[in-house]
Amino acid sequence: MESRTRHVAWSVAVLLVAGLLAWFVLTTNSPESRHQVKLGLDLAGGTELVYRADTSAVTTDKEGALSSLREVIERRVNLFGVAEPLVQLEKSSAVAGAQEDRLLVELPGVTDVAAAVDAIGATPVLEFKLLQEGDEAASSTYADTGLTGRYLESAELQFAQGAGGQVGSAPVIVLHFNEEGTTLFEEITTAHVGETLAIFLDGSSVSEPTIQEPISGGDATITGSFTAQEARDTVRDLNFGALPVPIELVSSNSVGPTLGADAYAAGLNASVIGFALVALFMIAWYRLLGFVATIALIIYILMTIALIKFIPVTLTASGIAALILSIGMAVDANVLIFERMKEELRQGKAPHDAVAIGFKRAWPAIRDGHFTMIISSIILFWMGTSMVQGFALVFGLGVICSLITAVSITRVFLLAILPFETTPVWKRLLEAGFGKRNT
Repeated sequence: MESRTRHVAWSVAVLLVAGLLAWFVLTTNSPESRHQVKLGLDLAGGTELVYRADTSAVTTDKEGALSSLREVIERRVNLFGVAEPLVQLEKSSAVAGAQEDRLLVELPGVTDVAAAVDAIGATPVLEFKLLQEGDEAASSTYADTGLTGRYLESAELQFAQGAGGQVGSAPVIVLHFNEEGTTLFEEITTAHVGETLAIFLDGSSVSEPTIQEPISGGDATITGSFTAQEARDTVRDLNFGALPVPIELVSSNSVGPTLGADAYAAGLNASVIGFALVALFMIAWYRLLGFVATIALIIYILMTIALIKFIPVTLTASGIAALILSIGMAVDANVLIFERMKEELRQGKAPHDAVAIGFKRAWPAIRDGHFTMIISSIILFWMGTSMVQGFALVFGLGVICSLITAVSITRVFLLAILPFETTPVWKRLLEAGFGKRNT
């Protein structure tokens, strides 16, 4: 009796938590809520741009250069006010099985591809290269120093002083390097006194100063034949972010808001219909046990959606598919439990005892199946592209919630309501659960 009271108390607590989850899910759907479900481009509409990153000139710390590239593009997009952008790096197969580095940029709500490309802009590639005697700036064989825009902290516009200390009209750009760039710049100027250190923007030489002495402090000055407006634009672009490596737009895709809304509605309808059919089957086949399982499934869905909102997870069409698939995992766990209970009930066990024994016997199969799926989700998320990662993340969350609801919540509910002795009424309620045949 004490066990029954404890399980009833736990059941009430679970229902209260479920009520809070339902309140959270239903009251956070307005656009003003920061917990509103974030939809991917295939559901909300927007533009996807894929850039190829040219890392052929990067000889050391390639991953660091790519990470810096992602940060620069992300900062650039954010400065243009694009809401909730996604900028991430990917590996893509190229010719002859080789891999190339790519940058995926997703811009929700931006359906004009040209506007999206302009939003990212052609940020300048800043390079410092040594010119040997007799070399020309346009030559492709000058020496690479490794000092690029990756090490740039900021840039500012100044005007050179004229004769007598008067401020002249010649604009100059002063670069301020970060700590790592300061050290590298000092090493270069120390080792190459008397040589020409050419400064390139987008492959064009803008200044070719001669190193007179080692330069410490992390500041470099660019002088050239550009107008004040050109200098201002260059400073602006450099502050937005000088690209550490060149990028090339290789593909673009735009999804209109109407098409995205249709895809979202279709996915939502499929989820509702799928859940309704599963619930009807469970109740028709297992009667009371199926009804309890349906309540647990509703709690499972509330838990999963609440996690998607709270983390938050960007929901895509593949994510909806993963959610529906994880519902199947939750039902599968209940079926395993109920089938083990059937065996115990046919042997004359009381319903309360059959629950405890059935869960104990079904647990190894449920554990192994769910942990296998969790491991698969981790591998897919680790190695997959963005679309695969969305599927893997939602599926992994769904499997974890399924494990909690099937093993804990369903068990608590059944132990709270099933009797310690089999009566005719309870036998009819559970009849479909253990049948009349002794097989």
